[in-house]
Amino acid sequence: MDRYLALGDSYTIGEGVAESDRWPVQLARELRAQGIALADPRIIAKTGWTTDELDAALDAAGLSGSHDFVSLLIGVNNQYRGRDVENYRAEFAALLERAIGLAGGRKDRVLVLSIPDWGVTRFGIGSGRDLAKISRELDDYNAAAKSVCAARGVAFVDISPVSRERGNDAAMLAEDGLHPSAAMYAAWTLQALPVARQMLATP
Repeated sequence: MDRYLALGDSYTIGEGVAESDRWPVQLARELRAQGIALADPRIIAKTGWTTDELDAALDAAGLSGSHDFVSLLIGVNNQYRGRDVENYRAEFAALLERAIGLAGGRKDRVLVLSIPDWGVTRFGIGSGRDLAKISRELDDYNAAAKSVCAARGVAFVDISPVSRERGNDAAMLAEDGLHPSAAMYAAWTLQALPVARQMLATP
């Protein structure tokens, strides 16, 4: 089985859902159903992590060997804490380089997902924050990540539109009213699936 490493924060660890409902686990399962022998992911992610905290966790993990597939979704906590987009761009770029290295230097085996818009959720609406500002800042963050990916030839899947369209539907939210439900993760998986399938079908 091909080895899969999933890197991120609460969206990757699946805060509020069962382990089998995390989007990287759903993605691996769907790929196996389509005949691609991808193991369930090793996940290095924690709720609340920023880019620098994920970087430190990778240092501590002491990973050995290369992985056949690596996914990365990080940055919402940078925005939540009010960090500058240029700081995010630099730290995301460094993490992306690490992800490529962990994929054995194969940039064509690294998949990045955009940051969803938490401002549209029940939690976001009740937070008292400026929702339009959250949306603008996340757009800036995602534009930065997309440009970094484009410069390195790394696939970028934009799940932000579906997060905005359906992000406040009760069925799309975990009990905390902030994090995605299994159904929302399934929507992300649906978007990531054809990209991942094409990557892994290439020797």
